[in-house]
Amino acid sequence: MEDRKLSVLRAIVEDYIQTNEPVGSKSLADRHKLGVSSATIRNDMAALEEEGLISAPHTSAGRIPTDAGYRIFVDKLSTIKPLSSSERKAIETFLDQAVDLDDVMNRTVRLLAQLTKQVALVQYPSLGRSSIRHIELVNAGELRLLLIVIADTGRIEQRVIESPIAITDELLAELRTKFNGALDGQYFTDVPTRLTSISEQFAPAIRPLVASIVATLIESVVAQTEGRVVVGGTSNLTRIGTDFLTSVGPVLEALEEHVVLLRLLGEAAEPDAITVRIGHENNVEELQSASVVTVGYGSGPQSLAHLGVLGPTRMDYANSMTSVRAVAKYVGQILMGK
Repeated sequence: MEDRKLSVLRAIVEDYIQTNEPVGSKSLADRHKLGVSSATIRNDMAALEEEGLISAPHTSAGRIPTDAGYRIFVDKLSTIKPLSSSERKAIETFLDQAVDLDDVMNRTVRLLAQLTKQVALVQYPSLGRSSIRHIELVNAGELRLLLIVIADTGRIEQRVIESPIAITDELLAELRTKFNGALDGQYFTDVPTRLTSISEQFAPAIRPLVASIVATLIESVVAQTEGRVVVGGTSNLTRIGTDFLTSVGPVLEALEEHVVLLRLLGEAAEPDAITVRIGHENNVEELQSASVVTVGYGSGPQSLAHLGVLGPTRMDYANSMTSVRAVAKYVGQILMGK
């Protein structure tokens, strides 16, 4: 696209985001130093309309961006304005005060909603991409054990195991030592392989209990890989409800579906890689007047999960992209203990 037309499109998007009013050539000439006359701007706007990047919502002279126009605007954001040092410090301090994983997730969703004035979505770290920090076994009765699995991200899974034999303190100590020796620091996806021959390390009378622990471990750390999503800031939709095609109702209903939330957040990719889906790029019909900005969080080449925001297509993309990236960075650092 010609540089001048791109400047006109950028000005239309920025003005429409700010005012929620169709933008005319005169207002563009007055507000922006485009270096051309109103007549030239009108010609450029006509060309942009022919290309499907802006449209007229009614018979007025003003134009608004289309989904395709927003897409070009987002793709041409050459730089994302960084947060100020005070903003970064406030984020870091707020998240550092979290006492456990649930608190981290709840604080993150509140923080994102406040920073962006949109609906915030935060996915719990996937067990499939985490490693084991510790296995704990607690005597819960003469023939009952409590199995506690603690991930390196702070996520905790608990299961009750019925024991076929009496449980002594000596037996508990032996079970803890050998299971932690086999699994400490291992990825959850490697658990079945690491436990293939562990029962051979125990006396025959203990092996039925060992088999129950192995089966429960595999069920808890491998079978349950689907993510849990926390949602916050839905009250922000009442402020911007008129931006949606019909009403905010269908959007709220879609946000109540767990499968929809996971689909919105997408598959975890490299940390810091921002994804923006605009309007009809969302395959959920109720959300085709919305935009979703997501990013992976974690450390290393693979993200543990995603977080992001959802709002109308007339959202402040630059601010939303800056905020989700900054928050994701700190969440990853906190969860990985760095």
